[in-house]
Amino acid sequence: MSFFVRTVALAASRRSLLSQNNVIPVRASHVSDTSLSLSALKNFVSEATARGSTTTSTDARFYSSIRDVRRLPVFSSSTDRALFNASEFGNNRSSGRRGGEIWSLSVRSQSRSNSVPFAEEIPALSQQVGTRSEHSAALVEEERENEAIMDEFVEVGHRLANAAGTIIMNYFRSRFQIIDKEDSSPVTIADRAAEEAMCSILAERFPTHAIFGEEGGLKMPKGGSDYCWVLDPIDGTKSFITGKPVFGTLIALVYKGVPVFGIIDQPVLGERWVGIQGQVSMLNGDAIQTRASCDLIKNAYLYTTSPHMFSGESELAFSRVRNKVKVPLYGCDCYAYGLLAAGHVDLVIERGLKPYDYLALVPIVEGAGGVMTNWNGEPLRWWPELGEVNIEVLAAGNETLHKAALSALAWS
Repeated sequence: MSFFVRTVALAASRRSLLSQNNVIPVRASHVSDTSLSLSALKNFVSEATARGSTTTSTDARFYSSIRDVRRLPVFSSSTDRALFNASEFGNNRSSGRRGGEIWSLSVRSQSRSNSVPFAEEIPALSQQVGTRSEHSAALVEEERENEAIMDEFVEVGHRLANAAGTIIMNYFRSRFQIIDKEDSSPVTIADRAAEEAMCSILAERFPTHAIFGEEGGLKMPKGGSDYCWVLDPIDGTKSFITGKPVFGTLIALVYKGVPVFGIIDQPVLGERWVGIQGQVSMLNGDAIQTRASCDLIKNAYLYTTSPHMFSGESELAFSRVRNKVKVPLYGCDCYAYGLLAAGHVDLVIERGLKPYDYLALVPIVEGAGGVMTNWNGEPLRWWPELGEVNIEVLAAGNETLHKAALSALAWS
């Protein structure tokens, strides 16, 4: 089951957008109120083939694949997409748009030669699409199913955080053994017990899902899985063992490489951030937003866990940003990203992060209006076969500030 959201937008720059998408105008009269007009579609395809170029329109619609809520089906061909857009166009017309208004039907064809088989396929595909009302009903039902699935994921995510938090609180500011791992990072009995508790819940509820934990590594079911839960029981173990409550439990659900759900849980302070791709992020049930008003780097508050995480070229890159911001700050680990999502700081820049250090943070930052990428501006994706690859991460409260920070980093 794939996760998508339908984003509907009126194009501000119509000519550039339409030229990218091969948009051909279709008038409202070309499609009936109750079903697709096959003859009209055939005529429109013939006209497009003869014309051999894209025509501008007074209105355009486009979609982007993001998550499961309000999403489109996956199209196997340009024909499927065109038929769906035509039926959607009929929906919009019946909802109060003027009958004579020009709408655009997006035909994402690879070349002009695709227009001929496209016209021939219309009768067969129209039977699959069915009437506008049947197709809409199918989409609504599929949307409900996906919302129910995500609700189940979120419910389990809260169970994981509760289980880990109970264990962590039993050990916080108490005496326990500290073990140094091979990379010299510390681990405690609290880390391992909290992760084991979360893995036990996941094995019971989602036995076909993969699990990747900081302490236990990868557990992949036979046959593989498109879903992978990525767990860091205590992100900020050094803060935990020194009694500073700015660590957190990180829980991420990754679907086909994309982090679609994330939790930051700080059990000592009783704070829990929840991010679901395509939805507004929440802090203890309240919607949050980044400090979008800060778009100048000279006014920004910057966090990083430690200046010692940078060396060589990365240290030079970080210093270029640090020297431009208003206030550089240190510490907090994952908690800094929660502060950014809640609108208290503006930038977080770090390097050497592993999948369990950052995947849960992505939907939280993005759902609050922020931007989170690597130092090259690329979206953060991860697949289990990549393992514990280290990356550089940049999070910003808005796109303008993100671009400014990327420019200052000048990373390549």
